[in-house]
Amino acid sequence: MVWLPDHSAGFWFSAICAVILIGIAKAGFGAGVGVLATPLMALTMPVAEAAALLLPLLIISDIFAVANYRLHFDRRNIKLMLPGAIVGILFGGIFFGYFLGKEQVLKVGIGILSVAFVIFQLIRSSIIGAIEKRRPHAAEGVVMGAIAGFTSTLAHAGEPPVVVYLLPQKLSPTLFVGTTIIFFAFTNAVKLIPYASLGLLKAANLLTIALLSPLCYIGIKLGVHLNRYFSEAWFKRFAYGALFLTGVQLIVGKSLVAFFLNLGS
Repeated sequence: MVWLPDHSAGFWFSAICAVILIGIAKAGFGAGVGVLATPLMALTMPVAEAAALLLPLLIISDIFAVANYRLHFDRRNIKLMLPGAIVGILFGGIFFGYFLGKEQVLKVGIGILSVAFVIFQLIRSSIIGAIEKRRPHAAEGVVMGAIAGFTSTLAHAGEPPVVVYLLPQKLSPTLFVGTTIIFFAFTNAVKLIPYASLGLLKAANLLTIALLSPLCYIGIKLGVHLNRYFSEAWFKRFAYGALFLTGVQLIVGKSLVAFFLNLGS
């Protein structure tokens, strides 16, 4: 149809999958599978454009998620992590600005973050066992908030440092999820500033965002349904497997089939 934005079929497939995954993650299902969104989109478009296109959709998802958790979050942790997050977002914006136009560097960087996230998930149980034995200091909240702000600015992938900081506190599941949702809702809103200053938020993307935005609500509703009736185990294995392969493809810069054929030749 002539009024549709001029994107490839590959773009629409990756975008639909990415936005639904964001919604599912915002509903608290899948332990951070929304991190797959930016790498998945980066397979079909430049990294900075992918991150910028997803940011308004993340904020729309945050609005739905915050409505469910606005009364269930730990205020002390939010007050500790947010100042650090603002500093991290500032440095993330500077980093983005410096490497803007150096697409291969950004793709490799996003690929490394993706693979690192999968490794974190694989050793998460061991990490949890170690970190739950100690009591995190207030300063750690600021530091982890800064790391989360930085990685979230680059790839909307700020979950691991927040998990490392919050888990030892043994918050209830509702309070843990609510604190995470409120933190990233504020973080995503602040990220609009560096994205706008770098010229990444484009009016040309408004129609694409409008077409994809209903999927935010659908993804959250799907996540709520999955939470009630299904186990996360197989879903996470599939999502993290896809994230690992996507990260490797971004690092090697070609299709994995071609990469392994070249290795064998």
